[in-house]
Amino acid sequence: MTTELRETEQRNGGGAAVALPPMSDLPGVATVSEPVPETLVADYYDTDDLRLLLAGVKLRRRRGGPGEGWHLKLPAHAAEIWGAAADVTAAGATEATGELWLSPGRGRLDLSAAGVTEHVPVELERLVRVHTRGGALRPVARIETRRYRTTLRDAAGTALVEILSDDVAAQTVGAATSQSRWNEVEVEPAEGSHRLLRAVTERLRAAGLSPAARSAKLARALSVDPGATTGSPPAQRLSARSPAGDVILAYLRAQVARIKDLDPAVRRDETDAVHQMRVTTRRLRAALQAFPMVLPGPATARLNEELRWLGRVLGTARDIEVLSEHFAAELDATPDEMVVGPVRARVSAHFARREAAARAAMADALDSARYFALLDELDGLLADPPLATTAAAPAAELLPRAIGKAYRRARRRMRRARRMRQGPARDTMLHSARKAVKRARYAAEAARPAVGGRARRLATGLKAVQSALGDLQDAVTARATAREIGIAAHLAGENAFTFGLLTERSSGRARDAQRAGIKAWKQASRPKLRRWVR
Repeated sequence: MTTELRETEQRNGGGAAVALPPMSDLPGVATVSEPVPETLVADYYDTDDLRLLLAGVKLRRRRGGPGEGWHLKLPAHAAEIWGAAADVTAAGATEATGELWLSPGRGRLDLSAAGVTEHVPVELERLVRVHTRGGALRPVARIETRRYRTTLRDAAGTALVEILSDDVAAQTVGAATSQSRWNEVEVEPAEGSHRLLRAVTERLRAAGLSPAARSAKLARALSVDPGATTGSPPAQRLSARSPAGDVILAYLRAQVARIKDLDPAVRRDETDAVHQMRVTTRRLRAALQAFPMVLPGPATARLNEELRWLGRVLGTARDIEVLSEHFAAELDATPDEMVVGPVRARVSAHFARREAAARAAMADALDSARYFALLDELDGLLADPPLATTAAAPAAELLPRAIGKAYRRARRRMRRARRMRQGPARDTMLHSARKAVKRARYAAEAARPAVGGRARRLATGLKAVQSALGDLQDAVTARATAREIGIAAHLAGENAFTFGLLTERSSGRARDAQRAGIKAWKQASRPKLRRWVR
């Protein structure tokens, strides 16, 4: 059983002999405790090529102190997906005699497994498979810390800030080993304000501490460049004059990173994680399809098909989840006298089997060699992109042409659907139009760094169309499902009245969604929103 801790911390370090400056005169501080010593021993696990560390992930087994046990730490940008702090900044690191590592507002997700077992708990190991991809985990370093904990309290005795002064001894593990030793200071807030946290940091700076050469104990122990262990895509300054290839690759890089961040959340069945990973997969496919002048279609055809496969696996689980929630809400909104027979039990049984099967299929897919190969191919695309010669053209000149092509495709399908009579064929065409609208929307989003507000406004308009037509598809699916369950109830000798009621409601929602989708398209296709596309 794992437990979760979301925390914000501020780490600081010191030179060979760290003496803390006076803190009792800081605003709101009434007492400063005597340093309380404790000894912590942590064994860090990773693959031979340090895939976890390079992804900004830490997996360790700690002994001693209140946090004894196994810990998995995800980087700040991944923790945002799980609801942790959103603002992440970090001070630059410099070589100096003393050290100070400052990361205000760093969000971190700490997943812990009880006990100090010898082997990596399966529940944590499976959460890093998106990085290990079948690679074995082994100890790579042992870090022993002699810690002195000093607590700043207010007049009521409430802990405001804890200052942790560490004497660190590290040893790498493997065919060749090395040893190192240093001192550092960490500052962690309890109930104190960010203002107090800054005041403590400024006091430490005034005492002679300065930015650390490395931001984490493990990176320092393994002599790994801290810039390579952020686990987040490198920041780029993009503009209308940037090469089109740079703009699209930056977008793809962000989506690939998000898939990796979402993977553990999907495995733990976190709220909305499957939906978000499915959307991210669609964004990747849309970018690969919409910009062949940047990444030629033949070079990405296989990758596109593999992303389609992943999207379908995720989509099956997500669609069943949405449909189950829809029927539950519909029945809750139906007067008791209109719910005739064992309706809830039949609905629950209908979805339980399908949801369990879809979840099992999704879990198998995320542990499959095919999924790991897809991740490898995505990494390879970003490391050595097969760019077309036209990818060097300015983004503001090249990308609007691709967006225009995607937009015109959506327009043709919408026109064709609007000319059709009401019925299943029109529903099918509107579903096809929705896919085209979605591709155009994601293409516009990808081009935003080069096109700016024009791309954002078009994407917003297309999103409204996509949402309305998505409601239509949900209603059509719900109508068919209500009829299916109703027939099964009738054949079992039950009263199918309620399912007839639900079928008619879904038909009404489908008609409303059609009208909303056509109205949204009229807004999104206004000349002032699209005149810049070519």
